[in-house]
Order: sequence, then C-alpha cells, then structure tokens
Amino acid sequence: MAENNNNQQPQGLQIELKPEIGVGVYANLALITHSSSDFILDFTCMLPGMQQPQVRSRVVMAPEHAKRLLMALNDNIQKYEQQFGKINLPEAQQPRTATPFEQPAEA
Repeated sequence: MAENNNNQQPQGLQIELKPEIGVGVYANLALITHSSSDFILDFTCMLPGMQQPQVRSRVVMAPEHAKRLLMALNDNIQKYEQQFGKINLPEAQQPRTATPFEQPAEA
C-alpha cells in the first residue's frame, strides 16, 4: 500500500476495477481476526429474520497494511464528519459490537 499525503493515487498507478467488483457488496458486520502474520477481515450481512450471517467478502492483509487501513479510515471518518456532521452510534450499543441488530438467540 503506498501512502500519499493528499489521498490521491500515486502517478502511474493503474488500478483495474472489474464491473462485478465495482458493484460492491453490502456489509453491516465486520469480523476481524489475526495471527502473527495476517489480519483477516470478514465482511458479512446480518438482517432481521436471517438465521446466520453469511460472509460476503474476506480480505487478508499483513499487519502493516491493517495499520495503514486503520489510519486511512480514521482520516476519512474525520473528513466525512467535517463535511456531513458527526456520526452517532446508539448509546445502548456495546463498544465492540459492529452490528446494528441484536444477534439471534441460539436455539
């Protein structure tokens, strides 16, 4: 991952975005695990009435890239909030919970 202070792609870097990837997938839950050499981000969709969330996309990255992603997300959230206002999370939501819905009770 190349870092660039003005958030623009480095000159000469050509990135291909295939149409089937460009459409994107909706995810409202991210599960993150790690080992000594990798971070694994599973993006899932959990909606009411669904028995079990399904992983829609998995991203595996080195710890250095995970830290760069964290810094880039922090930077972009700050810019978003400057432009559109503060992002509020419900007070009842637990700090480590990444889903807007209650998890289904186990049978």
